[in-house]
Amino acid sequence: MTLYILDTDHVSLAQRGHPRVAARIAATPPEQLAVSIVTVQEQLQGRLAQAHHASDMAALVWAYRQLHKTLAFYFAIAVADFDERAAVIADDLRRRRISIGAQDLRIAAVALAASATLVTRNRRDFERVPGLAVEDWSA
Repeated sequence: MTLYILDTDHVSLAQRGHPRVAARIAATPPEQLAVSIVTVQEQLQGRLAQAHHASDMAALVWAYRQLHKTLAFYFAIAVADFDERAAVIADDLRRRRISIGAQDLRIAAVALAASATLVTRNRRDFERVPGLAVEDWSA
């Protein structure tokens, strides 16, 4: 059984109702789907910043509504941890000078630690990571 970890870009597409991504997620058994805790961090930081910087009450209502929708999404899907094994993998990738961003490196490490396939549109960066299986469900 393959575990699929959705990258942040695919989570955003799913949340916006992208037809191909939504159909593929719906067709995949829930026990085969997850997101990394790094993606949760990225999205929650963004949602909290929107609320913090809201310029008026309408913007604040919208920001809190988005935060609520985001939390509901994460309550409904498994979250893969950045655990000790992922930390060792991330450290190894960093030492090997795999040239991708810090957050992407952590997401890749979570996927490798879980022996999962990473679902992302960012093939250019993630295909640099040795041994990482990558798919794009949006194409």
